Amino acid sequence: MGQPYPPFRPARGRVFGGIRRWLTAAAGALALTGGLMAVGPQATAAGLTQVTGFGSNPGNLTMHTYVPDGLATGAPLVVALHGCTQSANDYYAHSGWPKFADQYGFALVFPQTTSANNANSCFNWFDAADSKRGQGEALSIKQMVDTAVARYGSDTRRVYITGLSAGAGMTANMLAAYPDVFAGGSVDSGLPASCATSVSAAYTCMYSPPDKTPAQWGDLVRSAAPAGTTSWPRVAVWQGTSDTTVAPANATELRDQWTNVWGIGQTPSRTENLSGGTTLSEYDDAGGRPAVSVYSISGMAHGLAVDPGSGPEQCGTAGTYYLDTICSSYHTARFWGLDGEGGGGEDPGSLPAPTGLTVGGTTDATVSLSWNAVPGAASYTVYRGGTKVGTTTSTAYTDTGLATGTTYGYTVAAVDAAGATGAVSAQVTAVTTGFTPTCHTASNYAHTTAGRAYQSGGYTYANGSQQAMGLWNTFTTHTLKQTAPGYYVLADSGCSA
Repeated sequence: MGQPYPPFRPARGRVFGGIRRWLTAAAGALALTGGLMAVGPQATAAGLTQVTGFGSNPGNLTMHTYVPDGLATGAPLVVALHGCTQSANDYYAHSGWPKFADQYGFALVFPQTTSANNANSCFNWFDAADSKRGQGEALSIKQMVDTAVARYGSDTRRVYITGLSAGAGMTANMLAAYPDVFAGGSVDSGLPASCATSVSAAYTCMYSPPDKTPAQWGDLVRSAAPAGTTSWPRVAVWQGTSDTTVAPANATELRDQWTNVWGIGQTPSRTENLSGGTTLSEYDDAGGRPAVSVYSISGMAHGLAVDPGSGPEQCGTAGTYYLDTICSSYHTARFWGLDGEGGGGEDPGSLPAPTGLTVGGTTDATVSLSWNAVPGAASYTVYRGGTKVGTTTSTAYTDTGLATGTTYGYTVAAVDAAGATGAVSAQVTAVTTGFTPTCHTASNYAHTTAGRAYQSGGYTYANGSQQAMGLWNTFTTHTLKQTAPGYYVLADSGCSA
């Protein structure tokens, strides 16, 4: 599918001067050495229909759809974003999604960008002008959803989005910007939402993603979403362990980001071995349903996981950046509940989510919470990081025995007289008083982008202590210990938080 790096976009009027010329040369070099321009066999496109006039289209995209014959009104809708150097036709032919659209009954939308937008036909996931709500390519994709819903009668409660590499980066951003539109997403060999908003940051995200806390990653999603959002999409993350284009660490950061958004912890609820050397780790919401699923494929390089064949769990066509391992489209469809077996699409209990969840106060070991009463509630269950920590019949609760200087995420759900748990509230974040030291090992470049160090004259210095760390690059690695807010010291000989 090609690398998701961000070369300049000549047709969009952005001029970078010497930087642009350097990036163009770098892109060409990568294309020659990495086989970036070598795509798999082209699709016949016989099943695709181009739709025009789908909106103002500020992102200059084209819209293509695949709709099974006799599709019923009220069916789900899946949006699929291709990778760099690819097209809608290519993704349609290789990904396996049409098979399951026919089998399970849903419509497909394949947005397409071109070299007029990006020299390598990448979606511009790294550019806020194209990836934020109501802007550029992101708005064009939203307009495609609106058009498809109107044309095919799609169920607005069951709209999903998936993408590969650059398309995956845009998928994560769409999930953050439009959680009111998408019930679920799948990020295949991609990057966290809002990881980059510039060319230089895009390269950092790809090769050495910032070492942010789950709360920091989650805050990027919450700040991109409409104010007051309380319902979030269920997210699948697919990543090969031998990917040298998008570092496997991105899968961990994606997991941290979306589990934090859901208010659940980063310890799997369960793990399972699948075919193709794949390990599935699931992270359940408070109702016991997977909210985030991470699929790690041993030895797989950069690309989309497919499994050609006629078996029920097989799909797709192998090719460059379509790698014969496991049918990711099949497992993603099941995760979303498109197979009709429940899965992630299952509804919560009948009671609504409590509103007004507020942190009333904190100490070095406690957090006090309160919320509005829910009619019909017999009691309330309180969750910390997605794990049940207590129940109460009142609308207040104090959590105890906590660590100092630590960030915690809380949600609450109402329970009816029969013991059925309703929908979970929006998460609130609380920080206990005091300070807990933390350790961070990363390149000097990553330390500076994460705010733990700064560079001057090509050299790197720790924030606070100003200790010299050597050259400012991605090759020099150090461990920094944060001993106070904004204060870091070198701890290469050993670091105990």
